[in-house]
Amino acid sequence: MTFPAENIRDWVGLPVVDVAEDKVGTLEAVYFDTSSDEPAFGTIKVGMLGKHRLVFAPLAGAVVTPKHLKVTPAKKMIKDAPSIDVDGELTSEEEPQVYAHYGLTYRPGATGERRLGRR
Repeated sequence: MTFPAENIRDWVGLPVVDVAEDKVGTLEAVYFDTSSDEPAFGTIKVGMLGKHRLVFAPLAGAVVTPKHLKVTPAKKMIKDAPSIDVDGELTSEEEPQVYAHYGLTYRPGATGERRLGRR
């Protein structure tokens, strides 16, 4: 599914629910595939007050509604996904782990450049 890039900023702050409509957390940022310029992953703020972290979830198949963003993986899979601190950054070493967690193929750019970029 292709997402209108001009609306991406509107998604930040939306509640994120899984395929069963269980609330996972809140969308914090969108990461784009640098080779296609398409939204690839979202970071979702999860955890309890004072112990928040950001987990990655793929945006393929996601549905945006006025109330929430619905992603296809189950809540448990998302909560077990690689995470970063709320003020942290995804390192190039961690990037392949995000893809592997969801059984997705990771391919760096032709000259080894990173695959994901945050906007």
